[in-house]
Amino acid sequence: MISAQTLSFHHGKHHKTYVETLNKLVAGTQFEGQPLEAIIAATAGKPSSTAIFNNAAQNWNHTFYWQCMRPKGGGKPQGAMVARIDAAFGSYDEFKKAFAEAADTQFGSGWAWLVVENDALKIVKTGNAEVPFTKGQTPLLTIDVWEHAYYLDYQNRRPDYVNAVIDKLLNWQFAAD
Repeated sequence: MISAQTLSFHHGKHHKTYVETLNKLVAGTQFEGQPLEAIIAATAGKPSSTAIFNNAAQNWNHTFYWQCMRPKGGGKPQGAMVARIDAAFGSYDEFKKAFAEAADTQFGSGWAWLVVENDALKIVKTGNAEVPFTKGQTPLLTIDVWEHAYYLDYQNRRPDYVNAVIDKLLNWQFAAD
């Protein structure tokens, strides 16, 4: 699981800092008041806008991440989602193995994602603040594998954190919606 202390630091400090920093960076610019998706799309891959992109994308990634989890979540999805998982990966167990492997093997900081690309489910990983929708992929679920997401609870045992998120926290209803 994820402790209250980790959530307090992660949400109350890390995520909050991305929001505050982005607000300062866009104040008085063409990005002020724009949705995060528009800011991200306009700044992705532009070296002169790296700080804005990183803070906007990390704000978006974290907001998405919080929605990907729920108390008493995790486990095998139901209904149409399990059928899509089985069709794409062969079984829920194969999905779980692939999703965990993507999260466990993301070198350094980043994210593991379940996405839709060309109407097919796919698992991808991104480094740092990268966001799948800048590559034409629609995110359904993510696992944050930056160390601040798990280090207080799991230290250097990223696989234990990843398995806890998959087994006990994934919000399959959010992914289905």
